[in-house]
Amino acid sequence: MSLEKKDDHDHGGWMKTKDLTPIEKGFLTTLIYLDKRLRIVDYLEIMENLYYKVNLQMPKSHTEQYNLDNKFWYWYPLYTLGLFSTLAYGVAAISGAILGFYYSPSTAAGACASEISGATVSYCSIAFIMRDLQFGFMLRSVHRWSAQVMVAAVFLHMLRVYFTGSYKEPRELNWILGIVLISLTMVFGYTGYLLPWDQLAFWAGQIGVEMSLSIPLAGEWVAQLLFGGFTLSQSTLMRMYIIHVFLLPFVVTTLIAIHIGIVWMQGIAEPH
Repeated sequence: MSLEKKDDHDHGGWMKTKDLTPIEKGFLTTLIYLDKRLRIVDYLEIMENLYYKVNLQMPKSHTEQYNLDNKFWYWYPLYTLGLFSTLAYGVAAISGAILGFYYSPSTAAGACASEISGATVSYCSIAFIMRDLQFGFMLRSVHRWSAQVMVAAVFLHMLRVYFTGSYKEPRELNWILGIVLISLTMVFGYTGYLLPWDQLAFWAGQIGVEMSLSIPLAGEWVAQLLFGGFTLSQSTLMRMYIIHVFLLPFVVTTLIAIHIGIVWMQGIAEPH
C-alpha cells in the first residue's frame, strides 16, 4: 500500500494524494503507520474471510427454509423477548454502575440516623440518592424498573422457548445455558434487594440464611460462605455487594455473549 496512490476504478487509473481529503489522508497515514508495526490489514483480511466462510455455513431457520414468513408473522413479537431482556440488562448495568458512585455498603450508623432511627450508612446513601442527588430518584427508578423488566422478559422468553419446542435438539445446550442465566438473574435480584439494608432487606436476608441452613449436609457451609455466618452482619452486606457489583456482571455478560453466539450459529427455531 502506498500513500502516493489510491485505486480509482471509475477513472481506470491512480488518484494522487492531492485529490484526497484531509480526513482520508489522516486515515491512510494512521493505517499505514499501524500496519507496518501490527500488520492490521493482514488480520482484517483473515477476519473478513473467516466471516464469509462461517456465514455461508450458517443453518437456515425453519421460516427461511420453508419460506413461511407470511404464515408465522404473528409469532415474531414473542421472538423479541431475548433481545428485550438483553437491552434491559444493559440499562440496569449502566444505571447500576452510576449508582455505585454514590452507594456505600456499610451497616454502621449513617449520617441520617438522627432523622431516621437506626439508619445505616447504606440506607443513608440510598436516601441521599433519592432525595438530594440531582436526577437521583430517576436514576434509581430506571435501575430498579429495568431490573424488574429484565426478570419478566427472561421468564417470558423461557416460556416461549418451552412452548414452541425450541429447547429440543440441537438446541438443548443453549436451553441449559438459559436456565443458568435465569437462575443468575434471580441471584442478581436477590443480592440487589439486600443492598439498601432496610427492614425489607434485613428480613429477606434472614430468610436467605434460613434457606441456606436447610440445605442437607452443606447448609452451614453455604450460610457461612454467602452470608458470612448464621446471623446478618457487615460481612453479609459486603458479600451481597461484591456478588452483585463485581462477580455477577462479568459472569452474566460472558454467558449472555455465549448464549447469543450459539443462537447466531444455529439460527432461530420458529414453531413448526
